[in-house]
Amino acid sequence: MNLKEYFEKTEGTGVLATADAEGRVDVALYARPHVIEDNTVAFIMRERLSHHNLRSNPQAAYLFIEKGPGYKGKRIYLTMLREETNTDLIKQLVRKEHGMDNPKDDANRYLVFFHVDKERPLIGDHHV
Repeated sequence: MNLKEYFEKTEGTGVLATADAEGRVDVALYARPHVIEDNTVAFIMRERLSHHNLRSNPQAAYLFIEKGPGYKGKRIYLTMLREETNTDLIKQLVRKEHGMDNPKDDANRYLVFFHVDKERPLIGDHHV
């Protein structure tokens, strides 16, 4: 199953990890990524610490834990490619169920594109 199909069909909880230029790590809950192409995903981000960290360090990791019994999911290693600010594409991609579509909210929203460098299962795979 490719990433687009996986994230369209699979419910769960996502965590995005970023670090600043000095290596101080931040983790934050994030919705499923928008799969743009086979090796490109995007997240809608607000002007917060995760977004700030990416300005000085383009590396990130996304951990996704599938809903249900056991420990299933994915670890995805990412490199930021580019971003767009307050575009119509962001409005189209906003998932209303996550409360990001508040018309009174005038905060900047960024669509941040990442290259998928590597994908691993949630648990195991014996890579060092």
